[in-house]
Amino acid sequence: MDRVRRISSDLLSKYPDKFYPDFERNKKTVNELAKIRSKVLRNTVAGYLTSYIRKNSNQQKVNDGSLESEDVEPSKTVTHENRRE
Repeated sequence: MDRVRRISSDLLSKYPDKFYPDFERNKKTVNELAKIRSKVLRNTVAGYLTSYIRKNSNQQKVNDGSLESEDVEPSKTVTHENRRE
């Protein structure tokens, strides 16, 4: 896994605008930019990049406040008045 992270971080630092939250697109991009002979390693790197990009985009949405919170009923707490004995 360290090799996957190293390759992914190298690719992201050199080409930060080339990767998207789409696995198929990232797979083609990794194939074009890196000389990886192994299909399994290429797909693993593309999958790692995809999940990394998705996590970062979701985190940015949360930080920007653009995710709307769902209307959730607060859980009822048991107090002394409504507790049955």
